[in-house]
Amino acid sequence: MSVREKFPFAVEIVENCWIALSDGTRLAARLWLPEGAANRPVPALFEFLPYRKNDGTAIRDARRQAYFAGHGYAAVRVDMRGSGDSDGILTDEYTEQEHEDALEILRWIAAQPWCDGNIGMHGISWGGFNSLQVAARQPPELKALLVIGFTDDRYHDDVHYMGGCLLTQQMLSWSAVMFAYNAAPPDPRFVGERWRELWFQRMAANRPWVETWVDHQRRDAYWRHGSICEDYGAIQVPVYAVGGWADSYNNSIPRLLQNLEVPRKGLIGPWCHTFPEVGEPGPAIGFLQESLRWWDHWLKGIDTGIMDEPMLRSWVQDSLPPARHYDYRPGRWVA
Repeated sequence: MSVREKFPFAVEIVENCWIALSDGTRLAARLWLPEGAANRPVPALFEFLPYRKNDGTAIRDARRQAYFAGHGYAAVRVDMRGSGDSDGILTDEYTEQEHEDALEILRWIAAQPWCDGNIGMHGISWGGFNSLQVAARQPPELKALLVIGFTDDRYHDDVHYMGGCLLTQQMLSWSAVMFAYNAAPPDPRFVGERWRELWFQRMAANRPWVETWVDHQRRDAYWRHGSICEDYGAIQVPVYAVGGWADSYNNSIPRLLQNLEVPRKGLIGPWCHTFPEVGEPGPAIGFLQESLRWWDHWLKGIDTGIMDEPMLRSWVQDSLPPARHYDYRPGRWVA
């Protein structure tokens, strides 16, 4: 593996940018822009998360977002309502409010002088979930998706229930993680003296989400909301679906490939719930380069050959003696 430091474009980083929504809420965003984009607009890549751009995802963003900006994309990373430096309260996963906010952000991005109107949405885990959910709303600005470590079925195949069975360890631990995120303060560098007021508002409103989840022990409207398996036909943009055999979300990839009617591709490696360019267990792959081929094809109209390749590529793992941890899984790629 080599470290590349020079790219076709120099990158300008906007540490914090405010996106004003129609209800007066301000969302905090970080931008990575190719130099000169204001005069030569470029496609944009949008990631929408509750994991705090200033600390929670800062390291991976510095690696991934800068790479895309260095290759001619405006990378937009937004803190969701009630998270990071954004206004408001985060009340649950994948709410209608979250989706409405994403639609407004897409319109905002498309209207910026550095954007040519072509936008892709991407992410791992939550970012993969909501990319698909937002695409199902069919916003005209959204042209393609790249999703990693996601599910298409929030009830049968997520961390809350599995086929109707209560997943106590996963549900409780995930609720605790989000309780901690939701109790963290915003950054005074960007919100100023309001940071304490916003922090107290968050802590006063913070509740363990598990209370809501155990109130819905059957597949009801709560779980159908955000489960794109309810209507695969709502997805009308190309989708690249990615996962790993050591991740619990790999079942969703063949389901998407079977049920979507749009151009689509799938990739399953040996990895756990992480990005394939740093995938464990190995072998990791040059996934940033692979992602660029996808975005260049669908957002820039460049024939990269990616759609001439097989729909699904998968790592077939050789057998190994049982172990608590594997750094590497020998095997071979099939397509």
